[in-house]
Amino acid sequence: MDATQKILTFLEAAHPYDVLPRTELEELAQSFARKTYTEGEAIYAHGDLLEGLYLIKEGSVEITDVNGAQVSLLQKSNHFGERGLLRDGLAATTAVAASKTTLLILTPKAFKDEVAKSPAFARYFNRGQARPQAAAGLMTQHVSDLMAKDPVTCPIDMTILECARLMRDRRVSCLAVTDNAALKGLVTVRDMTNKVLAEGLDTALPVSTIMTPDPITLEPSALGTDVIQTMLEAKIGHLPITEAGRLVGMVTQTDITGFFGSSQTQMIFELTKAKTVAEMADVTARLPTFLMQLVGAHLAHDVVTRKITDVADIVTRRLIKMYESDCGAAPVPYLWAACGSQGRQEQTGVSDQDNCLIIDNAATDADMAYFNAMAKYVCDGLDACGYVYCPGDMMAMADRWCQRLCVWESYFDTWINKPDSEAQMLASVMFDLRPIAGDNSLFKPLQQSALQSAKKNSIFVAHMISNSLKHTPPLGLLRGFATIRSGEQRGHLDMKHNGVVPLVDLGRVYALQSGTSACNTRARIDAAIEAGVISASGGADLLAAYDTIATARLEHQAEQVRVGDAPDNYLSPSAIPAFERSHLRDAFVIVRTMQSSLGSSSARS
Repeated sequence: MDATQKILTFLEAAHPYDVLPRTELEELAQSFARKTYTEGEAIYAHGDLLEGLYLIKEGSVEITDVNGAQVSLLQKSNHFGERGLLRDGLAATTAVAASKTTLLILTPKAFKDEVAKSPAFARYFNRGQARPQAAAGLMTQHVSDLMAKDPVTCPIDMTILECARLMRDRRVSCLAVTDNAALKGLVTVRDMTNKVLAEGLDTALPVSTIMTPDPITLEPSALGTDVIQTMLEAKIGHLPITEAGRLVGMVTQTDITGFFGSSQTQMIFELTKAKTVAEMADVTARLPTFLMQLVGAHLAHDVVTRKITDVADIVTRRLIKMYESDCGAAPVPYLWAACGSQGRQEQTGVSDQDNCLIIDNAATDADMAYFNAMAKYVCDGLDACGYVYCPGDMMAMADRWCQRLCVWESYFDTWINKPDSEAQMLASVMFDLRPIAGDNSLFKPLQQSALQSAKKNSIFVAHMISNSLKHTPPLGLLRGFATIRSGEQRGHLDMKHNGVVPLVDLGRVYALQSGTSACNTRARIDAAIEAGVISASGGADLLAAYDTIATARLEHQAEQVRVGDAPDNYLSPSAIPAFERSHLRDAFVIVRTMQSSLGSSSARS
């Protein structure tokens, strides 16, 4: 048997070559070279021009990052070098033979040609490909694709009579009242009926007399789901779309009528109409099935978690309204905020509650009693709806997390200027705060001040970096994965603490370094790339790794729901096909590499 035939025989049993047509595989086998290395011999160093794609035939290879930290120990049938080949042809890591090793090396040209002509081959190696897209629909469309882009407007000093005639002539039920393109208010047919005709109002008065000033708006980047949620909760039929305060479009109930009937729309509708906690709990009981449907529709993981989180937001706001209806309006301004996965809009099928209350400094002790009762009511209601109490007691119902604004300011000041292990943990959670209900003016200055102080404090940032490296990807030396060693979940991967959490922690540090106020992990990584905190290529790899890990976690939970089990975060590697298992491991390697890079840069600074 000649050398090419031996290579062909080996390839026939290795993925992804086993899916190639026989004639194509025979041709590809001729482009492989065979090379042997002794133990400890360098295969390539970081930055070297790669000879090609490396496939281990016998032996083992240690892969280290630019800082010398080991990221993997590869065995027979493992590939390496593809990341560099798919970018600029230069090695992104260092490879050394960990034992006597025989490699098969595919030339760069043959590798790229095969990627170009074989989709199956390309899918195996191209981790940076575009994320799968679902079929277009209201829930996934951006508002910019739904809105009327030239809404009918009128100046703020136009008379009521002139406005009525304009609405008649243009056959519209609403006018946007503007001043030099800046939105000032809305006037509708209902306003004309209820405020003008019914009251006998002088139609020579300016339209500002009857308009709804400072109406609720959305931005063009919002999703169709935001339109439905906002319209139902606010009980409005016209939704202006603005960008930097300037009117750019309008969405009406007519625009979305044809889309009604989706499961999320129905859930939102039922939640906004619910009169009791029990009624809401009946709706949220359908969340596991909803998760399964979303994953089955092949939506991107961050769209799935956003939709799941939207439901939690609605439940929270509804509970607050129910409390205020029973106990009266709040005595002073307040802000209910979510942290943790809800704050980041990354909830899955397994989510507890993390929240807090920020209260105006004018609150008296009697006022605080009102808010303490509100916190308990809402947290109890969330628990009844399936959002279980936080094991760490990070909830508004705990006195520590239901405080006046001045106390919150002192919290962040202490955490940032006197960082210790608890301060790092608390700061990490609280930097994910996102307003849910109440007065946003209590939050923005607090957030901006905390972020600016944290970014300037190098000691605090160093502590945050150290804290972000505590959770590591589950990479083993010999078998590929480091699974849980004992207990009920023995032999499984913890896709939360060793899968998604390392990425969340990296995103949080990148947010501090880039100065973004974004809470969402993917948005934080995007901001870090744009700010130059991480390279474009490194950021693209990290985003691809995040997509792979988070998608695997959601698909695992969806499959559990499908077979009637409660979703969890524990995935058995043996349950993953070899194709996905290889990609998942590669994703973990990328995360470990980025952790190592962050840790080394911190040590140097």
